[in-house]
Amino acid sequence: QVQLVESGGGLVQPGGSLRLSCVVSGSIYRIGAMGWFRQAPGKERELVAAITSVGSTNYADSVKGRFTISRDNAKNTVYLQMNSLKPDDTAVYYCNARLLWVGNSHDYWGQGTQVTVSL
Repeated sequence: QVQLVESGGGLVQPGGSLRLSCVVSGSIYRIGAMGWFRQAPGKERELVAAITSVGSTNYADSVKGRFTISRDNAKNTVYLQMNSLKPDDTAVYYCNARLLWVGNSHDYWGQGTQVTVSL
């Protein structure tokens, strides 16, 4: 059994910052790429940022220069530092991790954490 548990969401004013965390636990052999997605009401889920097991990153154009993804492999944790938040960043944020076994892989998702940017 594998679980991804997110934390750090909440209500913040425009221009503010939040830091999301996601801990992977359970039957883990190896974790590959990890990422953060978000889904706003009435919109499809979209990739926000991703990071490989060796630290290569990519970002959605809308968050470049404002968000930073990082990971601590010893803690099986991925982070998303979000600065200069805008109302358009309001969404449920989901953590994703690709777990690897010999000859097999599977994507797992967290339950989501709400981020609301508003006055």
